[in-house]
Amino acid sequence: MAKTGATGFTRIINAAGYSWLGFKAAYKNEAAFRQELWLCILLIPAALYFGETLMDKAILMSSLLFVLVVELLNSAIEAVVDRFGDEIHELSGRAKDMGSTAVFLAITITVITWLGVLYP
Repeated sequence: MAKTGATGFTRIINAAGYSWLGFKAAYKNEAAFRQELWLCILLIPAALYFGETLMDKAILMSSLLFVLVVELLNSAIEAVVDRFGDEIHELSGRAKDMGSTAVFLAITITVITWLGVLYP
């Protein structure tokens, strides 16, 4: 999209709209994002139930949202790489592999966080 030159509150409204478009695109086109989103929808109530303090609840929920953030960034990397064609290139593969590793590490952080909060 071209820059609109919007400022102030209009820019915030426009940014929210672009964010919604990105969310819809990820849900429609990325199976991993859909799976992780549904897992978050199931686990956020568990975080609210099992978290003893407000901080525990916030940490558990934030770790779930962190996975979604990293998955969105990984999907964005993959989309940019794929836009340039189907040819196999070492740098394209490296970028995709690093994005995948980032998602793996985010999930690992989430598992460690949940274990640490629920089993101190």
